[in-house]
Amino acid sequence: MVTLYITSTETFSGKSALCVCLARRLQRDGYRIGYMKPVSTGARLAAGLVDEDAEFFKQTFGLADSMDDMVPIRATPRVVEAILRGEEGTTNLVTRLQSAYERIAQGRDVILLEGGSNLREGYLLGLPTPQVGELLGARELVVIKYNENLQVADDALTARVRLGESLIGVVLNAVPRPQMPFVQETLKAALERRGIPVLAVLPQERLLLSVSVGELAEFLSGKILCCPDKTDELVEHLMVGAMSVESALTYFRRKPNKAVITGGDRPDIQLAALETSTKCLILTGNLQPSPIIVGRAEEVGVPMILVRQDTLSTVEAIGRFFGKTRFHLGKKIERFEELLEDRFDFDQLYAALGLNRKQGHKQRDS
Repeated sequence: MVTLYITSTETFSGKSALCVCLARRLQRDGYRIGYMKPVSTGARLAAGLVDEDAEFFKQTFGLADSMDDMVPIRATPRVVEAILRGEEGTTNLVTRLQSAYERIAQGRDVILLEGGSNLREGYLLGLPTPQVGELLGARELVVIKYNENLQVADDALTARVRLGESLIGVVLNAVPRPQMPFVQETLKAALERRGIPVLAVLPQERLLLSVSVGELAEFLSGKILCCPDKTDELVEHLMVGAMSVESALTYFRRKPNKAVITGGDRPDIQLAALETSTKCLILTGNLQPSPIIVGRAEEVGVPMILVRQDTLSTVEAIGRFFGKTRFHLGKKIERFEELLEDRFDFDQLYAALGLNRKQGHKQRDS
C-alpha cells in the first residue's frame, strides 16, 4: 500500500480537484483507494461537524468509512482555544490520526491524503504537513497556483525545503495561456534542475473559475424568482447592464455563459440580456421585475435573482467570489480530468509511488 499526500501553497489552488481526478484515474487502473483529510480547518456544523471536501469524496466514491476516520482532526475554534489555554495537548491528536489511518488503510492499495490550504497549517496542533507525511509514511505532491513566475519558483523551493526527499513533485495550476510557453519551457526546466519534478503545467480555464447560479444566489442572499431547476448552470463571466438599450445587444453578445447584473427597473436591458447567452439575471436594489420579463425568462430558461444590494456593491462582491468556490460540480470535474489526461505525467507519478499502470489489486494479488 502507498500513501499520497496532496497539498498546496494557498487556498483555491486546485488541490481538491486533483484529489478527485487522481482517485478516479487510480480506480480505473484497478486500485482500491481510500481518502483522508488528516486536519480540517473548514469543518462546519450541519448535523455534526461536516467537512464538505470529505463528504463529497465519500459520496462520489461510495466509501463506507466513517467521517470521523476520514476527517480525524477538526481544528475548530474550540479546539484551538483549548490548546492555546493549555487545556488540551497534541499527543492525543497524533494518536487519533494514526488510529484513523490504520482503519482507513484496511484493504486499500492507495490512500489519498488531502492537505490544508497551505504548508503553514497544523503547527499549533503538532501536525504540520511534514509531520503528517512522516507519521503516515506518505509522499507529497504540491499544487501551486500561478500568480507570477517568482511566486511559483519560491513556493516550489519552499515546498522542497520543508518536505525534503519525500516530495514527489509539484503541479503548476491556472497558468494564464500567454504565460504557458515560458512556464513549460523555462520555469519547469529551472525547477527540475533544482531537484523539483514538475508533473503538470495546467492552463487557466474559465470553466474551472466559474460559479453556479445557485452559489451566486446563496452568496448574495438573493431570492430566485424563476427557473429554480437551472441553478446548477455555470457562470463564467460577469457583465453589468448599465448602458443604453441601443448598444445592449451588441455588448451582451461579446461574452457567453454570463451573469448580467442590472437594476430591477431596467426591463429593456433585461430583455436584451435574455436574447443572448445568459445564465442568470441578477436584479439589484430589491426592485421586482415586470411579470412580462419573468415570463420571458421562464420561456428561455434563465433564472432571475433578486438582491437587496445596489449594482456597484453586487459587482464588487461577486468579483471577490469568482474562482473561490468548491470544485463539487460535474462539469468542472470532467474538464479537469481532460486537462490531466493531456498534461499530467501519470507515468512519473506511478513510478515515484511504485505503482504499475493498468495493474490494480487483482493483478498484484495474483
